[in-house]
Order: sequence, then structure tokens, then C-alpha cells
Amino acid sequence: MRVTELPIWARLENAKSAAEAVSMRSLFERDSARFERFSRRLALGPSGSLLLDFSKQRIDEGTLSLLLELAQDACVLEHRDRMFAGERINTTEDRAVLHTALRNRSERPVHVDGEDVMPLVRQALAHMREASEAIRSGAHTGFSGKRITDVVNIGIGGSDLGPVMVVEALAPFTQEGLRTHFVSNVDGTHLHETLRGLDPETTLFLVASKTFTTQETLENARSAREWFLGRAKEERHVAKHFFALSTNEQEVTAFGIAKENMFVFWDWVGGRYSLWSSIGLSIAIAIGMDAFEQLLEGAHLVDEHFRTAAPAENLPLLLGLIGIWNANFWDIGAHAVLPYDQYLHRFAAYLQQADMESNGKGLRADGDSLGTDSGPVLFGEPGTNGQHAFYQLIHQGTRLVSCDFLVAANTHNPLGRHHTLLLSNVLAQAEALMRGKTEAEALVELANTSMPDERKALLAKQKSFTGNRPSNFFLYDKLDPRTLGALIALYEHRIFVMGSVLGLNSFDQWGVELGKQLANKILPELEAGAKAGAHDGSTTALIEEVRVRRGLTQ
Repeated sequence: MRVTELPIWARLENAKSAAEAVSMRSLFERDSARFERFSRRLALGPSGSLLLDFSKQRIDEGTLSLLLELAQDACVLEHRDRMFAGERINTTEDRAVLHTALRNRSERPVHVDGEDVMPLVRQALAHMREASEAIRSGAHTGFSGKRITDVVNIGIGGSDLGPVMVVEALAPFTQEGLRTHFVSNVDGTHLHETLRGLDPETTLFLVASKTFTTQETLENARSAREWFLGRAKEERHVAKHFFALSTNEQEVTAFGIAKENMFVFWDWVGGRYSLWSSIGLSIAIAIGMDAFEQLLEGAHLVDEHFRTAAPAENLPLLLGLIGIWNANFWDIGAHAVLPYDQYLHRFAAYLQQADMESNGKGLRADGDSLGTDSGPVLFGEPGTNGQHAFYQLIHQGTRLVSCDFLVAANTHNPLGRHHTLLLSNVLAQAEALMRGKTEAEALVELANTSMPDERKALLAKQKSFTGNRPSNFFLYDKLDPRTLGALIALYEHRIFVMGSVLGLNSFDQWGVELGKQLANKILPELEAGAKAGAHDGSTTALIEEVRVRRGLTQ
């Protein structure tokens, strides 16, 4: 049954109609305890705590009760339990979904088809520790005996977005003299600009591809190998300078990578959830294995909270239900993730894949159409940059955008009044989106100016804001590995909840496949010319136009 056919869905539609007549400003005026009622805290051990304030959402106690009832009627918590139990909830690929096992810090076993996978996970983590410590200490050297100074991760999608986001976010924890680089785009410019200035004798490459067949990754890896051999000459030296994060031993060894430098993971690790696995080796090298395990600990704290907390106190559940409320009842088609933390400048880019590749689908897992909207478009930019870019649309545009604000109470880099100014901006933006400004308030601001009354009236209209723009606010003590792990896991489970409510399989990505298939067909045609009728008229003409401009036609 579609979720829209459940009786609770109609009750929520009625609640939305009633809420239209009530402003968020008035909700705060009526209830002095609204913040306490609609905020939750999650203890993060030595890292302090995480505060989630969702009081600036268009909800009241009645709406929240209905949303929790929706979760019950849509069997979200049963679906959650099936995931943690290792059942094959990725039905189209017939796979379990157990990225949570990768960060399981308890002694509890995790079974897949009757086998406890935790010994394999711990073995993989031990392998990562051994390799990362050897590189960081200088014990692992290049072919000429020089210490490794630069690590280049070659991957794409989940093999790039997660690791690069984490390494950038945890820059204060990286080791001086050891730089980490990331290459993802098959555009040769990305690899060229990354390698420019690097020394083949002191550069280590991590080739991140589960199958070791990913077209973009393998093309970049082959070119990197050619660049390396231009200095090293002998192919045997590849073994010291190339590691593989893969499951395909045959292709890895054929490339010249030593078997002991192949780091495994499993088919129950989805690409966009793989930073917790051996795909995170670049992270472990950059920040050290102890810090990497703190990242796992933060995620595990959230996993345990999601698995055991009461629904009304369960942060991922609440976030997912609020997401459904905004997207499917208020027709909010876009969601902005706005970290007021420069270290999180790649966070929104990472979440774009995690969210839109998971829930950007029009069919339920059973093959039936959704009957409602799927997940929103997700985007974002660090504050305060975004304020001078797209916030205008968020404040006064006709399209509603829900927002998440993230900020640390304390900074790694105290510099004058910078952080206090940053905090004042993020707090002001969240308040402005909620409150808005009436024409009457704008007129009061203009009262003491000398401009004519007609101009005052016009400006008052232009300076007015409707408000009622919903947002969540995440406040943490300081960004560290444990806090970052918790934040990532919160969003992962939020995505899961939204997909579960709608009946989606959030763990496949068939929409990505068609472009790959067509690209493989077009590639030889760019060299030999397209056959008449092989494509639509536009594509055929463009193939020929490209060939002409590249001098491939006579």
C-alpha cells in the first residue's frame, strides 16, 4: 500500500491545512517553552553533546504525534530493525545494508546469512591501521627509499565524496608534512593539476573502486601509473606506490598492486556509505587510525541511539519525519544544508549523493509508483558565503526551501571576533527565516528618514518578509572526529527514515546506470563515427560535430 493511502496521511493533510493559518512567530509568542519542547540533545562522550533545535519548524505537539504515528503505520522502525539485523533490504540488488557494522564498536555480533561479519570488519580495520601507521611513520617508503609525502586518492562518487569531505573537515587533525589529494573527474585536467608539483618518488596512490572496473577511476589510475613509471621506469616499483581499495583481486594484481596492499570490503557496503570501510584509508592516513576510530565511535553512538531510543526522543527519526512533513505536505522541493563551519565546506556536496542518489526515485521498492513527491533537491554552501549568494531566494523567493544550520560553539582557530561574528550571523539567519518582517515593521524602520511617503511605502513592501521558512539548527561544541561521525550518521539515518516512509529502496541507484551504458556505446563512435540511426538526431549530430572540431574527419 502506498503511504498516501494510509488514513494517517489524510489526517496529516488536515493538520497542514490548519497550520497554514498559524505563523511560527505566533507559536513562539504563545509558548515560552517551545524551544525546550522541540529540541533534543545527544551526548557525545568526550566531545560534549549535539543539540538539535527543530522549534523553527511549522509543527506543534499534535503534528508531531501524527508524524510519529505515520512512522508506526509505515513500519519504519521494523524496517530499521531489519537493516541492523543484516536482512537483505536492498531488494533489487539482493544485498544486506550494513555500513553500521563497519562502525560497530560494541561486542555485539552482526550476522549476514548466518555469519558474524565482525571478525572480518576488525581484520580490515587492523590492516588499515598497519598500513596507515607505516606511511605516517615513514616505515613505508617509495622505491628510492624516500619517505611518502603525498597521498593521492583516485575514486569517484562514494569513493571520493566521503573521504575528501572528512579529510577537509578534520584538517586540524592531519599530520604536517603528509598531504592528501583527491582525483575523481575523468577530465584529464583534474589529474594533471593534482600531479603538477608532486614527486613520483614520494607519492602514493590509492585506487578506490569496489569492482576495479569503474571507467573514470581506472582511466585516471592508468594515467597515474604512466606518470609514475616515467620516473620509476621499472614496473615492479608500482607495488610500493599503488594500493587498491577493492574486492577484485585478479584485476588488482594485474595492475601491478601487491596483494598485501589490497584493502577489502564487502557487497553489503554501499558506495555512498563506504567511507567507514577500507575506502576510508585516505582518512586514516591523513588523521591517524586513532582519530579514524573516533570517527567510527561518533557514528556508532548515533547508530545505537537510532536503534534504541524512544521514537519521540529519536533524533534521526524526528529529522526524517520533519523532512517528509516539509517535502510532502508543504511542497518544499529543496533543502539547503548550511554549515557555518569552513571545515565542512564539502559537507553539502557529500550529502547530495547520500540523499539524492538514495531517495531520488519515482518507484517504490515493490515497483509501484510513489503517489507523492520523492526527496527534495539538496544543496548548500558554507556560511557566510551563502548569505551573499542564494539566501535572497530562501528569504523572499516564491519557492520554499527548508534549511539546516550547523555551527560549532567553539573554533579551532580563534582569531579576533571572527567566530563571534560567525555565530551572530547563523543565529540571525535562522531567526529571520522564522520571524520574517511585516510591512508595518519596515515602515517603523523608515519613519525617521527624509524620503517621501510614497517611497517609504514602496520600500516597506520590498523590505518585508513572509517568514515561516522552516529550519533545523545543529549546535556542537567543536568539530572533531567523534562529532563529525555523529553528524554524518544522523543524516544517513534521516535519509533512511524518509525513504522508509515512502516505501523506497534507498540503497540502489539504477538511474545512474543508463548514462554509463550510453557512454560506453558513444566512446568508440567518437573515434570511428556514429552509425546513421544509432542515436537521436541531436546526439548523432553532436558526435559528428565533436569529431570535426577534433580533426577526426576527412
